Amino acid sequence: MEVVLRTVHDSDLPVFFRQMNDPEAVWMAAFGPEDPADRAAFDARWARIRASSAVPRTILADGDVVGSAAVYGEPGEREVTYWVDRAYWGRGIATAALRALLAEVTERPLYARAAADNAGSLRVLQKCGFRRTAAARGFAQARGEEIDEVVLSLRD
Repeated sequence: MEVVLRTVHDSDLPVFFRQMNDPEAVWMAAFGPEDPADRAAFDARWARIRASSAVPRTILADGDVVGSAAVYGEPGEREVTYWVDRAYWGRGIATAALRALLAEVTERPLYARAAADNAGSLRVLQKCGFRRTAAARGFAQARGEEIDEVVLSLRD
């Protein structure tokens, strides 16, 4: 399967919205918007992302839009994030997409956060060179409670 990144097109947004409303995926990601089904908030968030210094990308697998990946935040504190459609989990797509994003955005350090029980995401981050640097607790909108999270960094 060929995995590539490209700039985000307006036509990608309805696909992202659908993907980010999969209840199982939302629960696993844990940290997200208060109401994932609020399309106006989703559109406003993506307008801010695309107008900012973030580096948002669409993930394509064999030409199909299967998710998004981005680097965002202030220099020295920038974080990575990604979302892959649950139908494509376990195929190495997130790892390939994150590696491509890290090759494009070469500044370091970069940071990432994941729910402590999100083994798949933690595995992707570790395969891409991120190392656990801290543990934290945060309120997970998708779960309605505070949960443990892992903070990771990529320094080289």
